[in-house]
This record gives sequence, C-alpha cells and structure tokens, in this order.
Amino acid sequence: MVKGLYLHHCMTKFEHDTVVPDKDSDLSKKQQVAEMFDDIAHRYDFLNRFLSAGIDIGWRKKALGYLKDIRPKKILDVATGTGDVAIMASGLLKPDKITGIDISEGMLEIGRKKIKEAGLELQIELLKGDSETISFDNNSFDAVTVAFGVRNFQHLEKGLSEILRVLKPGGKLVVLEFSQPRGPLVKGFYNIYMKIVTPSMGKLFSKNKHAYSYLDESIKKFPEGKNFTQILENLGYNNIQSQALSFGICSIYCGQK
Repeated sequence: MVKGLYLHHCMTKFEHDTVVPDKDSDLSKKQQVAEMFDDIAHRYDFLNRFLSAGIDIGWRKKALGYLKDIRPKKILDVATGTGDVAIMASGLLKPDKITGIDISEGMLEIGRKKIKEAGLELQIELLKGDSETISFDNNSFDAVTVAFGVRNFQHLEKGLSEILRVLKPGGKLVVLEFSQPRGPLVKGFYNIYMKIVTPSMGKLFSKNKHAYSYLDESIKKFPEGKNFTQILENLGYNNIQSQALSFGICSIYCGQK
C-alpha cells in the first residue's frame, strides 16, 4: 500500500483527463460532465438500450458476476447514473445495502424514481457525490462498482485512489468501461457507428450536441487494457484481472484491496 499512498501525492496526468464535452467552455471537466448528464438524463436509459441494441444489460450482468465469490454486504456504485447497476446488483448479489453516488442530480432523480418503482428504497440509496472526494470512512465497503464512469473522472488516479481507500481489505473493485475493438472488420464498423450513427441519434433524441461526440473522443483517449491494469497495480490494487467483451467494444477490470 506504500506505493499507492505515495502516488496519491504525485498523480499522473493522463490525456483522457483533458477530454471535455465542450472545448470552448471555461468550466472544469467535472462541471461540464455534470451539466451534460443533467441535459441528457431524461433520454439516457432509452439511448443506452437503443445504441447498444440492449447488449449493455449483458455486460453489466457479467461485470457483477465478478463479485459473486466475495458475497458483498455493502456495495458502493460510483458514477451510478440512473441506478442500473445498483438495481441489478440488488437482485443478483443480494447485499444488505447499496449506495450509489453521482455528480449529476438529473440522473439521480431518475434513478430514485426507478428504485421507488422497484420497491428497493430500503436496499438502495442514491446520493450526490464525487469519485475524487468520497464522503465515507476508510474501509467502508466490501465492493465498489463503476460502469461507464471512469472515463468521466476528472483525475483518473485520484478517483481510483479514493475507491481503494473506502474499500475494506479483501474488498473488490469492478470497472466496466468502453474500449476499442482490435479486429479490422469490427473496428471499421465500430468507427463508422461511433462517428456517424451515435452522435446523430444522440443529437436527435437528447438535443445535447456535445454528449455523444464526447463519448467517442473519451473512449479513444482512455488508457484501456494493459494500460489501465498497470494504473490499478501502481495504485496498490492486487489480484488484477481484465476481460474484453463483444470483440473488445467493452472491457471489465477487477482489482482487490
């Protein structure tokens, strides 16, 4: 853990940290991302299902499968959005308590409605919160999940260090994140889809012209695969694993405290 603590004071700046939805804005990445998700919150779930043809549901299920062996009682879902992972984790893992945090109040409002409709208010609580300053004590959670959220961290290492701090010894982090496919055929189709189809549909339904262009750029600049597992190792995570899904369009990363 000494290595991780040392790095907490000399964080690396990654190219991904500088990718923002609107380059002309004076707001920080964090503020821009919060505003962007507030804007698209009412269409977020629909666009997720539509643009991924529903595959994202299977990805989330597979990611949560990595937590079955530790049977977590307390789970923190960082960048919880509208609570999809929290709701799914409640059914699959049956923990005592799940806390979801997100910087977008618009997304949280929709998540809270979904939780109420599912009758899960006693199990799941959604709070406004930031990955870089998690307002919980050291060693608070058996597991932490982040689905499609680490790309939006303003300082990647700072967020991952905070997660390590709030994990209990033996606790596990599971990250689900977009990555870039490797095979030429899939990569060609994927590039057309991300450059043309996704921004067009996003613009049509969400009216936020930056949201889905930002998605493409933030995926390209994200330190994926071995680069990401190396970051986890440098910060002090152990038993690190990664798995590419759907020809590499998405990846699961795990690390333990």
